[in-house]
Amino acid sequence: MNFVGKRHWFIISSLLVIAIGLISLFMPNGLNPGLEFTGGSSMTLEFDRQVAQDELRISLAELEHPDAVIQRVGEDSYFVRTVTLSETSSGETSEREKILQGLQDKLDVNVRNVDYFSISPSIATETVRNAIIIVGTSAIAILFYITWAFRRIPSPFRYGFAAILALIHDVLIVVGLFSILGRFFGLEVNAMFIAGILTIIGYSVHDTIVVFDRIRETLGRNVIRDLDVAINVSIEDTLARSLNTSLTMLFTILALMLFGGSTIVDFLVVLLIGIVVGTYSSICIASQILLVWENEEMGKIFRKFPIPFVSR
Repeated sequence: MNFVGKRHWFIISSLLVIAIGLISLFMPNGLNPGLEFTGGSSMTLEFDRQVAQDELRISLAELEHPDAVIQRVGEDSYFVRTVTLSETSSGETSEREKILQGLQDKLDVNVRNVDYFSISPSIATETVRNAIIIVGTSAIAILFYITWAFRRIPSPFRYGFAAILALIHDVLIVVGLFSILGRFFGLEVNAMFIAGILTIIGYSVHDTIVVFDRIRETLGRNVIRDLDVAINVSIEDTLARSLNTSLTMLFTILALMLFGGSTIVDFLVVLLIGIVVGTYSSICIASQILLVWENEEMGKIFRKFPIPFVSR
């Protein structure tokens, strides 16, 4: 397959998908931030009989929590998220206990609090800052590592920078698609989401380095001197390995989505999108960016695919 010959199509297609995701992100409610990023309290409530979601919402409103987020997680159970609830102090009844007792009285049911989690707004702000620092530090470390690992070939910095661009490509697509899915399925950006993003960063860069390493070996044999031919041959050599690894992970993720708990669904969705996008970028984006940069072809891409206000 002539992957190199289709590089312009790959790059333009990725830019279009990224643009769609960014439009969703910048629209109102672009992402649904979880408790770790907004602060608040969450409870998983289990009832001894079926309770309609509207009944539960009205009861919580009467208990001074009209803005509570309610999601059904089982036949007789709900996930409820509210503002941060105060803890018990000096014998007083906590807000959580008041809610549980109030629901029992208003709905005439027995309520069991299966799970409870609370985080203050100040800790949420610190979580956002730490997440940005972690992702940024990871990208810089990857750039220096790849540049050092490929120091024996010409322009090693270009390999590192191409890998970072592919990494940014993956993160933007994953976040954009997650934003779109969040509008329809209520997916939240939480600690699991950040863990998923970091996992995808590691997977994508690892897959990209495998392709880059084969390019280095191919050029090192001095049999193929043209970079475009070396890139295409290297992609073909590593294609089976990339696809086999990705399919193995995808089957595992799908099994976890079918039989795992609801608490890791957000993490699994990020992984599912990220594995597909990461495999695509290591084959169709990272090495193609390297060639486009080497041949100074960026202007040619937009002339070949005229886009209003870009190709002018």
